[in-house]
Amino acid sequence: MTTNKPRPELNRYVLPIPERVPPHDTPMNAKEAQSPPAKEFLRPPAGAPNVLIVLIDDMGFGASSAFGGPCLMPTAERVGKEGIRFTRFHTTALCSPSRQALLCGRNHHTVNMGGVTEVATAMPGNTGLRPDTCATVAQILKYNGYSTGAFGKMHQTPTWETSPSGPFDHWPIGDGFEKFYGFLGGDTNQYAPPLVDGVTPIEPPKTIEEGYHLTEDLVDQVLNWTGSLQTFTPDKPWFAYLSFGATHAPHHVPKEWVDKYKGKFDHGYNKQREITFAKQKELGVIPKDAELTAPTEWLPEWDELTDDDRKVSCRLAETYAAFATHTDHHVGRLLDTLEARGVLEDTLVIYILGDNGASAEAGPYGTFNELAYQNSIGMTTADILPRLDEIGGPNSFNHMPSGWAHAMNAPYQWSKIVASHWGGTRVGMTMRWPEKIKAKGELRHQFHHLIDVAPTILELAGVPEPDFVNGIQQKPLEGVSMAYLFDEAEADDRHTTQYFEIGCNRGIYHDGWTAMTMHRLPWPDKRETVGEIEDDIWELYGPDDWTQAHNIADQNPDMLRKLQDRFLIEAAKYNVLPLDPRQRERFDARVAGRPDLLNGRTSMTFLPGMTRMNENTVPNVKNTNFTVTAKVELGAEPANGAIIAQGGKFGGWSFYMKDGVLAYAHNWVGLETFIVRADEPLGKGSHDLLLDFAYDGGGAGKGGMVTFTANGKAIGAGHIEKTVPAIFSFDDFMDIGHDNGEPVVEDYGPTGGTFTGAIEMVRIDLNGESHHDHDLSLKAKYAKQ
Repeated sequence: MTTNKPRPELNRYVLPIPERVPPHDTPMNAKEAQSPPAKEFLRPPAGAPNVLIVLIDDMGFGASSAFGGPCLMPTAERVGKEGIRFTRFHTTALCSPSRQALLCGRNHHTVNMGGVTEVATAMPGNTGLRPDTCATVAQILKYNGYSTGAFGKMHQTPTWETSPSGPFDHWPIGDGFEKFYGFLGGDTNQYAPPLVDGVTPIEPPKTIEEGYHLTEDLVDQVLNWTGSLQTFTPDKPWFAYLSFGATHAPHHVPKEWVDKYKGKFDHGYNKQREITFAKQKELGVIPKDAELTAPTEWLPEWDELTDDDRKVSCRLAETYAAFATHTDHHVGRLLDTLEARGVLEDTLVIYILGDNGASAEAGPYGTFNELAYQNSIGMTTADILPRLDEIGGPNSFNHMPSGWAHAMNAPYQWSKIVASHWGGTRVGMTMRWPEKIKAKGELRHQFHHLIDVAPTILELAGVPEPDFVNGIQQKPLEGVSMAYLFDEAEADDRHTTQYFEIGCNRGIYHDGWTAMTMHRLPWPDKRETVGEIEDDIWELYGPDDWTQAHNIADQNPDMLRKLQDRFLIEAAKYNVLPLDPRQRERFDARVAGRPDLLNGRTSMTFLPGMTRMNENTVPNVKNTNFTVTAKVELGAEPANGAIIAQGGKFGGWSFYMKDGVLAYAHNWVGLETFIVRADEPLGKGSHDLLLDFAYDGGGAGKGGMVTFTANGKAIGAGHIEKTVPAIFSFDDFMDIGHDNGEPVVEDYGPTGGTFTGAIEMVRIDLNGESHHDHDLSLKAKYAKQ
């Protein structure tokens, strides 16, 4: 029998939505059958919009012109003028935690992202592994009939899961994105990024010489993807998550964009805070009675700097601003194209101007190479000044001084990493969708947080929060939808309590009050003394203190105590405890207790062609003795190119050949490159090669003795003065037979790093002491020279 009953409503509380096959007649011969109704394509409820999230990296509240800052961002202004600007919107103060909270609609410790992925630990709240009980908004939308795509920086995949072995559950495609084009790490070279398409490493579509830039490529990718969807499934909405590497260091942007800002920052960062503050009051993004917080005593006053200091400082600030403007320009290109295609009016645009405040990590003088900071190696003006014209280009990995970060967070105190103050957590956010947001150019001053974005999207899409996803019962979303205030500018706040914690910098917001304590500075400083977390001094700010300008803890001990208690309650509720004051130590997987792909192995054998191996997935050769063994076949012509290389132009090492001669190069954070060469070339035929590195010891980052052996014969040795102590690169990995990305050394010859011989295998062994006593006399001979 057949039935004409209406089809039942889909059960969107259980995902994937269970398939229902209606009863139908089943004769033996299909010619006599009346077919059941054709299966309908899964779609979200009628009226669901396309969703575009644009996320800028490392941008403070006072950076964008949309919120009174010096970085011209007309597209951000446009979205605000065509919709709403949110003036009290908050992040977690750090990259990975903010991104996980944004996509999951839950606090960052709930989804196990208490810090960046590289410092995950074994403790709940910090494991770096999103629990299956916390589905992402991408998963929910996909299972409700959306197309989903992620483009750009992710920084949420556990480092030990980034090898070709996976697993891929925590890659973007496992987080609910059907399309992924971008990079997995914390930052990247904008001119030569390690791109991934799905789970496949790929090369950029153009070279540096051809004018490649990642920002432009990402926008092209979004346009190509959405254009294809419009052609094939015009009735199916899409969710695009466009997460730029900008404006995180390195601040890479074509020189013509930097030149537009020449001289615009000559007045200095103290004056810039005052200029921004006045503009913010004019725009209404802060109240007329708000007070500008005092400059931090930890940074030099602008007038205390030398002329050369100021020259370098201004160029670094100009480059940051140019990077922001360049990125916003391409967001404008995206919106203009969507508008020309007739889909912009059906698209909810959420433009978030920072995953945290601007970064002060480069210290008071800035840096030419951000990887130097990551290795606790400070740069001075003298290091940067000779290369002033290279700032922003492919030969730099630059980052601006802390004083400019403070200015870009105006009117608030502090910066990225400081989860205790608004300078680290409060950012600008604009939103438009004419269908539901009738307001044009209005402000909303209600308190909100990244965890409120996912509930907002679900409400506007008409999609319920699911009870089960993939058979797993879900934890409730911890954010609240912001849709309640679209038509009610004066609506009461619905997000009334929020904890903050990054690296023991912590705070609590409740009913307008804030209590905060800062455990450590957001930049390296010799004066810094870090005490016990129990001794941290708390501050208190009242509901009428918009900028946290007046600490009233001494006058209100009872209120401070209540808020401290509330922080502990929230911390216990959301897996924040125990607090972990360790910093650099957590980069070592053994210390942190997180999974280690090597699982105790001290050696690994690699095959030719293996590439893009994250340093968290291979033996760690830093601060220890090690050997590299290689079996190669050389031709008649002198061999050139890398046998094995790790890292790149801004830090790393390479075991290679130049004109048939073995060599070892150690690039010390882009400041110096030490090269040891063998005494004689190798001829045609098979060769068993050995590089022995005997570490000097005595701490991290020390030098070591390099000895070369070919076919059992020692053929040269030399000493390396310094080595990279902590991290080679976030975005340039280990390669066999190549040096992909930006090369470790400019000494490979005509092949540009590709080895001209044949490689059978390459092996790394970590040793507590040198294996090669037979060549100690040779080592001693070279050590005396």
